[in-house]
Amino acid sequence: MAAEGRAPTAGEYIVHHLTHLQNHKPSGPFDMTVLNYDSLFYSILLGVLGCFLLWKAARKATSGVPGRFQAAVEILVEMVDSQAKGIVHNAQSRKLVAPLALVVFVWIFLMNAMDLLPVDLLPVVGELMGVHYQRVVPTADLSITMGLSAGVLLVCLVYNVKIKGLGGWVHELFSAPFGAHPALWIPNFAMQMIEFVAKTVSHGMRLFGNMYAGELIFLLIALMGGAWASVGVGTGIGLAIGHIIAGSVWAIFHLIIITLQAFVFMMLTLVYIGQAHDAH
Repeated sequence: MAAEGRAPTAGEYIVHHLTHLQNHKPSGPFDMTVLNYDSLFYSILLGVLGCFLLWKAARKATSGVPGRFQAAVEILVEMVDSQAKGIVHNAQSRKLVAPLALVVFVWIFLMNAMDLLPVDLLPVVGELMGVHYQRVVPTADLSITMGLSAGVLLVCLVYNVKIKGLGGWVHELFSAPFGAHPALWIPNFAMQMIEFVAKTVSHGMRLFGNMYAGELIFLLIALMGGAWASVGVGTGIGLAIGHIIAGSVWAIFHLIIITLQAFVFMMLTLVYIGQAHDAH
């Protein structure tokens, strides 16, 4: 992480923690051959964990007085189901959309929650195993959040064709929002494409921006705690105490953020799929 025999500077420390474990260095900003192994590993691991937790809750569900875990899952399921009913009015579509929204919420919450781990915990473990670069918050990786939003776009396109038919959807692409006059076909189509792109980009960028900012703040707090080693005893103790207090306060506040971001992403997923059911 730093030159032999000296501690890393603040800049080196942050750059090291923001460097992905990749198959090779990107040759340009749009090099699509680069894989972030750390983001893939943690996102898949947490996705499997989320599915396991939901499966376990369904497997052990009883009709009597539920336990704490079952009660928490039931509250979550009822919340997602009520939101789905209010946005997607097609009962047949909700059989897939509501569970999809539930999985999206749980998966993104778990990925966001990785930000609550001490910033040096898993990287140090990785260093001991020979892994020198590692980022553990998948939603702070733009490729992950944009992949999620692209998946939502794909579901929206499928429902556009399923609900309206291929011919009906193509007709809508060229007749909305300005009208069906032939002179308006090109402006209509351009506006439809802009809408799809804007919704997809904003969907992924919103989640990425919030989680990336949170990750940076945790790194800055960690730097404040590490500064005690280079100052006097009294000042060092003050910095260490300040680090603990600041880290605890930010972690409590960030718990609200990671939950809210998972909820917002889930709600936008429902809204976009619901819009695919509406005819212009």
